[in-house]
Amino acid sequence: MEPLRVCINTQTPLLQFPPSGGQPRPLWTVERDFAKLHAGVDYQFSPGGVTRMIYPLARRLLSEGVWKEVHWVSLNPNAPEAIEMPGITLHNVSIDRDRMGGYGKVKETIWTTVHGLNGPRLSADLFWTEDYGEYTYYNRTTAELIRRLDESFDFDLFYIHDFQQLPIGHMLGTLKPKVFRWHIPFDAARIPEQWRSVFSTYLQAYDVVIVSADRYRTALRQFGHKGRILRLYPFVDPAEYNRPPEEVVAQTVATKRIFPEDVVALVVARMDPAKGQDRVIGALARVAKSFPRLKLVLAGNGSFSSSREGLGLSKSETWRQHLEERARELGVSDRVVLTGHVTQHELDCLYERCAFTILPSTFEGFGLVVVESWLHDRPALVTARAGIAELIEDGENGLLFDPDDPASLVRQMRRVLRSEMTLVPRLVAGGRIAARRCTIDAAARAESRLVGEAVEA
Repeated sequence: MEPLRVCINTQTPLLQFPPSGGQPRPLWTVERDFAKLHAGVDYQFSPGGVTRMIYPLARRLLSEGVWKEVHWVSLNPNAPEAIEMPGITLHNVSIDRDRMGGYGKVKETIWTTVHGLNGPRLSADLFWTEDYGEYTYYNRTTAELIRRLDESFDFDLFYIHDFQQLPIGHMLGTLKPKVFRWHIPFDAARIPEQWRSVFSTYLQAYDVVIVSADRYRTALRQFGHKGRILRLYPFVDPAEYNRPPEEVVAQTVATKRIFPEDVVALVVARMDPAKGQDRVIGALARVAKSFPRLKLVLAGNGSFSSSREGLGLSKSETWRQHLEERARELGVSDRVVLTGHVTQHELDCLYERCAFTILPSTFEGFGLVVVESWLHDRPALVTARAGIAELIEDGENGLLFDPDDPASLVRQMRRVLRSEMTLVPRLVAGGRIAARRCTIDAAARAESRLVGEAVEA
């Protein structure tokens, strides 16, 4: 197979640019040389899967000659029109701020409905709202840019990522191969009846739909999807994770109010009700007297959608305030640390410092933080509603709990805190083995086969 020209489409951009604060922004050229931009000044890499998964995969497949050229289209209203990186050109979509509000409301409605956080009445009339017109406008604007790029570069494959972009494949109006990766959970029972025909039409536009767990593949079949469905586990590049020396770790975490006597339980997640941080605060209150040195660290901030660089939605700050109030109500404020955004170095230090991690989500597409825990040789307590739960053998490579059963999480916290003589070493060793299924090496092999089959079909 000849190397491919690929168009990637994500909502979240690879690079985020600070807003101008009302000041005139310097005139951007049509193409901007990435080498001339300064990290931490001109831009930062977006936290999350775009940077952890998609970017390393693109670099790997380019280096192996599977892909020849990548054009990456994403929503990025503060960015230059295009940015040139080695082998990758970033193309940034911008829509009027007043239209982004409607798009953001629809995106959040879909997100909360799929995660079981909405009542059915709120969701049912979604496609009849004015806001849905803005959602369609955003996707149409993106699709038109991709079509213009296709006329210039003649792509071999379109690779569309996540639920916000679902209409894109249908809007492109091309018979060229299109792959769609659905990153969030999929439960057919959570899709309102009024949405089903729309979702089905959009999904059928793709040659392959990728999901993150076998349970979602089964759910898509129950939903009635007739096309090809492939389960590929999300992944990370182990080379991106460092294990800083103890003295560096101690100095770094001290800035987060973490001291040598603390036993740290770590939750790494954005500020969002679906992430379940409130459940861990409740569990902490129940074990606090038995484990007076235990401290809960909640690392993370908002998503691109809630950032000033993105849609400016306020849910992350609202949820953070709720968590702070919940900790006060339960009398554990001094035992809870909310770090806000952390750099990769700080995150590596937090993983190295913690005794164990917790993934408490009420519903989770996969849960790469568990893989990160394994790479740092830390035991992980994992919600049974995460996609990665199907890789967990309770007591062997992780500890499972029901996020709706507070006693379940408390029981597993006590178990790891009491640290049976063989439990923690067994969890660490088992996690190290399980992590191999979620690395970029495994992913690159699977993705190479996938794109080859899609193009040659």
